[in-house]
Amino acid sequence: MKRSSKRSRFRALVTGGAGLIGSHIVDRLLTEECFVRVFDSLEPQTHPNGRPGWSRIAEDRGAEFVQGDVRDRSALAAALRDIDVVFHQAAYGGFMPEIAKFVQINSFGTAQLLEVIRDEKFPVRKVIVASSQVVYPEGAAECPTHGLKYPPIRPTEQLRRGDFEVHCPECGQITRSLPTPESAPLAGETVYAITKVDQEKLLLLWGRQTGIPTLALRYPCTYGPRQSIFNPYTGVIAIFCTRLLNGLPPVIYEDGEQTRDFGFVEDVALANWLVANTDSLDGQAINVGSGEAASIKRIAKLAADALSVQLEPVLNGEFRPGEIRHLIPEIGLIRSIGYTPQVKLEEGIVRYLDWIRSQGSIKEYFAAAEPILRAKGMLQKVGEERNGETARRRRGDSTS
Repeated sequence: MKRSSKRSRFRALVTGGAGLIGSHIVDRLLTEECFVRVFDSLEPQTHPNGRPGWSRIAEDRGAEFVQGDVRDRSALAAALRDIDVVFHQAAYGGFMPEIAKFVQINSFGTAQLLEVIRDEKFPVRKVIVASSQVVYPEGAAECPTHGLKYPPIRPTEQLRRGDFEVHCPECGQITRSLPTPESAPLAGETVYAITKVDQEKLLLLWGRQTGIPTLALRYPCTYGPRQSIFNPYTGVIAIFCTRLLNGLPPVIYEDGEQTRDFGFVEDVALANWLVANTDSLDGQAINVGSGEAASIKRIAKLAADALSVQLEPVLNGEFRPGEIRHLIPEIGLIRSIGYTPQVKLEEGIVRYLDWIRSQGSIKEYFAAAEPILRAKGMLQKVGEERNGETARRRRGDSTS
């Protein structure tokens, strides 16, 4: 293992440090002359070819690399020795069909990390956890009659009727999307979202109990160089780009008017560096992002234009139960410590495509994943009855 000869600001552990966000945090820490230890399981879905080249470059710059799993207590304990600040990025993510694996890695893995720090009395002085804006049931909304509302997740029965709008929970009128503050209610309507709520609550509770500063960052849809081109279940920009590069049109769910905040990975890494170096936001969960909304249709067009591949997206009347319709994060809190997003969406997509082109032959994996999602009920069609509902109708049952 190689170590930098430069004087470190602090000693950092980055779990998931070979992944998209984690590796850029590593780069930032090395640039800031910190000692960095990377802990990563090299999940085959994301790293089918083993350890990526950028992780080896980081080692050449002075980082340590440890291959290990957050479910392995002894491996975690070894990685935590002599660490000041933990950037806990390791997670199983995306819209994948597993249930137990999400809970084991995200919820249990985080609980075990915190337990090991406490029980082994390691001198960790801050823990930062990667959360996500999927913790919100739906973004903040304005009703023409009732004003600001925090609507619940849209019912699957509504989506099955082809009604994708967000309605006021009081009067049913269609609402307008507003920036969502950190004070908005939490829910968790997918397995991944549930585990992100778990991670936040476990971390902040642990921080209050131990007195060790903690902070959760609610990430946007993060994209950029190093986003896996192998994982067909996560990263809409990556999925659209790999399909277009293979002469296939993007596939859009609902009507394509759903909106998200897309954050460039270097900006997300900057947010991590800033919160590590201030105590003004400790003990909270904080939104990170660009503060701007982009529709999925717009993302498809930007990717197609950047590649000069004019293929119209496919809208086949399908939807994903539990999906948020609109979400624009309010980012005033993270701005208060000097955070300013640097990379606009158009530039970020071009930079990501430049990186993809440098990776050699690009395959398309999404087409094979879709049938799996359909079979497990994670992808459904407008107007389609599920088997259980059909059986209930035949029995004459009125409830589920």
